[in-house]
Amino acid sequence: MSDDTIRLVTIGRLLRRRRRFLAVLAVVGALVGYGASVLYPPRYTASASVLLPGQWEQRELLTQVEIAASSAVVDRAAAKLGWDGVSGTALRDRVSAKAADGNIIEISGTADTPERAQQLSDRVAQQFVAFAARIAGGTADPGAAAGPEDLRKKVAETNRRITELARAADPGRTVESVQVRTSLEKLRTALQEAVKKLDEADPATGKAGMVVMGPAARPTGAVPPTRMQLIVAGALLFFLLAVVGHLAAARMNRRLRTEPEIAAALGSTLLGTVDVPDEGRTHRPEGQDRRARVRRLLGVGTRWDAPASQRFADEAGRRVHYRRVCARLRDRLPAPRRVLVVVPDGDEIALRAAGQLVAEAADDPSPTPTSGGNPVLRVVEVSVTRPMVPDRDTESGALIVLSAGSWTAEELAGVAAACADARHEVVGTVVAGTVRSRPARSAGRPPENAALSFAVRGPATGGSG
Repeated sequence: MSDDTIRLVTIGRLLRRRRRFLAVLAVVGALVGYGASVLYPPRYTASASVLLPGQWEQRELLTQVEIAASSAVVDRAAAKLGWDGVSGTALRDRVSAKAADGNIIEISGTADTPERAQQLSDRVAQQFVAFAARIAGGTADPGAAAGPEDLRKKVAETNRRITELARAADPGRTVESVQVRTSLEKLRTALQEAVKKLDEADPATGKAGMVVMGPAARPTGAVPPTRMQLIVAGALLFFLLAVVGHLAAARMNRRLRTEPEIAAALGSTLLGTVDVPDEGRTHRPEGQDRRARVRRLLGVGTRWDAPASQRFADEAGRRVHYRRVCARLRDRLPAPRRVLVVVPDGDEIALRAAGQLVAEAADDPSPTPTSGGNPVLRVVEVSVTRPMVPDRDTESGALIVLSAGSWTAEELAGVAAACADARHEVVGTVVAGTVRSRPARSAGRPPENAALSFAVRGPATGGSG
């Protein structure tokens, strides 16, 4: 795992180099969000308010809230609505109630259309008021709730009977008749006082008469998450997952990126770094070429966390680097000799750089006063999984060319071990990179296919696996 700290510049480089790939993933996430909105259609919520007159304690209001959303009320509302295939059980999850300020209970109903949401909240509010009126006396028994009303009727009937008895008595002719009328008036007064005390003691007297405060307003927008919210959330989720995935992969990547690390893994000396144009293409089979075009289209053809490509003014600047590498290689050899250029299989950047290096070495083979001329280079590709290097023939050393950020220390150690097993001394290492600019071609530059003609493939004898 890399110990490099993830900084804003790292995230900026990721967004810049993977912008097309991230944009494609964001579009895919938006399509997934749209599909989720189709599977889960939008819902609409309407609210109706019920006023509870009188003085109510907080716990009593909470009790009424529970009653408003209870199955007894919702089942009655479902029966009144009569929606096909929608029962009270299905509506219980769509109805909610809460206590607002001022002894007001807000009943909310959720449905798939604004019209149905309005009908549901209105019907539940009406059934709640009716059900609360039935249990206002403290019981849900209709017979017990009707008891006080029957008593009042009997008291009224008794008052009428008292009036009839008072009229039938001899009005004031005898002392007995006066006493009878006085007793009847006292009985009437006692009955009226008893009814008054009954009304005062009845809790339904001050807490009955709940009122629905008008019909529910028809909703104009869907409740979250809406279709647009799902689309945006899907795009954002895929984008963030892609960014986090890239950063996590970079943190866990064990491929060597710097020249000192590569040279240390190979146990050799770094002779220099060279560059090849980023626009160059190599011949691949049709299937691989198609995949390569897709990777270039998405912008994933190169590693996003690799160092930024350098820009040279022209091709002469690149060729100077190749000549300097050839000069350092020549200085490490006492006489013109043949050198085996080892390139990891699949490293196209290194293969192109090796071809250019071969062309530069062959461009000036004449000896100089201080040396016997450039060595003759031969390129071979070696698999990093089972490295096999040709046995030593006329070569007197091996030069390893590879690109940065492509291979782990274990893979490079295996390549170096294969060179040693084939009796090749690793005389140096060259790290290849790319340039994004496309400078004008120099007249003295050899054709690029001529550089690649020095590369050889095929089975090799000797080496270590």
